[in-house]
Amino acid sequence: VQLQASGGGLVQTGGSLRLSCAASGRTISSWAVGWFRQAPGKEREFVAVISSWGHTTYYADSVKGRFTISRANAVNTVFLQMNSLKPEDTALYYCAANRNNLASKFTHEYNDWGQGTLVTVSS
Repeated sequence: VQLQASGGGLVQTGGSLRLSCAASGRTISSWAVGWFRQAPGKEREFVAVISSWGHTTYYADSVKGRFTISRANAVNTVFLQMNSLKPEDTALYYCAANRNNLASKFTHEYNDWGQGTLVTVSS
């Protein structure tokens, strides 16, 4: 499977962006999908995850109430709606799939990764 993350860009503080993670090669409807981010000089960190049919979602405390993860299995895509963006949200955002449908916060439990999309929030 190939995961393609898109939707990043430059936005001002308080603005919004919607990231998309489109899968090709096979359906990901039965897999959990997570979003992670990595800022310059920092380790990759968990942002949000959604289980196969969206029954379970988890968020990092730093984005809770501002970001929303959702999925459209009919089009094999997972979304991350990001509102009230802050400069500290600036990072390269990655999507990843867990083939065991484990809604994990840990990078090592994900099997497939997209290439990342850059989000820059100006102050």
